Amino acid sequence: MSYYSGCLDSHQPHFLEACFLCRKTLACNSDIFMYRGNTPFCSKECRQEQIEIDESTEKKSWKMSSSSSRSIRKSDPKDSTPNKSVRTGTVAVA
Repeated sequence: MSYYSGCLDSHQPHFLEACFLCRKTLACNSDIFMYRGNTPFCSKECRQEQIEIDESTEKKSWKMSSSSSRSIRKSDPKDSTPNKSVRTGTVAVA
């Protein structure tokens, strides 16, 4: 029977061996800060930096898709409603 204890010297890399951002080795018996399910980080700072990178990337991609859909909406006046509201922001879940 084989399992990963985090301290064994193994030839196959495991996703909890190193910080996703700085690649620092994650030591045994130290805190591991997780993000989006299975992405490990060595510190709160590394995790926060990745969160900010992801938010920036998502915001840029949202703006690009929003501007392209806006130009499509402008070309089709029958679909436009002047009283539409859109909520934007960040949702934090604990």
